[in-house]
Amino acid sequence: MNTTGRVLDLFSCAGGAGWGYKLAGFEVDGWDIADRPRYPFAYHHGDALEYLADLIATGEIERYRLVHASPPCQEQCALTVGTNRAHGWGKTHEDLVAPTRELLDRTGLPYVIEQPNGRAKIRKDLWLCGEMFGLRVLRHRNFELGGWGVGQPAHPHHRGYVRGHRHGVYREGPYVAPYGDGGGKATVPEMQTAMGITWTDVREELTEAIPPAYTNWIGTAFMTARQEVIV
Repeated sequence: MNTTGRVLDLFSCAGGAGWGYKLAGFEVDGWDIADRPRYPFAYHHGDALEYLADLIATGEIERYRLVHASPPCQEQCALTVGTNRAHGWGKTHEDLVAPTRELLDRTGLPYVIEQPNGRAKIRKDLWLCGEMFGLRVLRHRNFELGGWGVGQPAHPHHRGYVRGHRHGVYREGPYVAPYGDGGGKATVPEMQTAMGITWTDVREELTEAIPPAYTNWIGTAFMTARQEVIV
């Protein structure tokens, strides 16, 4: 298979991001603190930041062309900031964005940091929505791009509601909610189809995943940007 290089997929979850890079032509290595037996590429189980620091120290980081990271930041995600604090739940959450960025800067490689909508302290160099790719999920995500850049694609108008109950009202719509359970939210098969993820049927993994279409677009844009620099 022709490849455009190797990408390191940190905090990889079940491989939504990794699969998109594969579609863009990359070879993929994943690393996550949780056991992910369904991850579809070479997988390493352990602390992602410890592993990244070791790659930098040994110089092995040089075998990668790009690093993608989706560090935990529940402290600043929209659900935590809104619902959890409104209810006074006060749970302690991880925020690994800053230490992840510090190590990524030390690699000297171009990188991507992905976060959901919320107050996570990243530059919103790029944001993507499922409607941009004709998906049945919206799943807005923000991306900080280190060492490279790309223009923001146009955001088409949403075609209607996300199906399900919200504030006591049930609505039909063209989109499904790939999170939670009941109340009209997506079933596992609907989540798989809507996001283009077929290799896992674990609800928790699907709930956390980003559609591969996002990183397919990012990976392709990255290669285009690199070629323009060379030319």
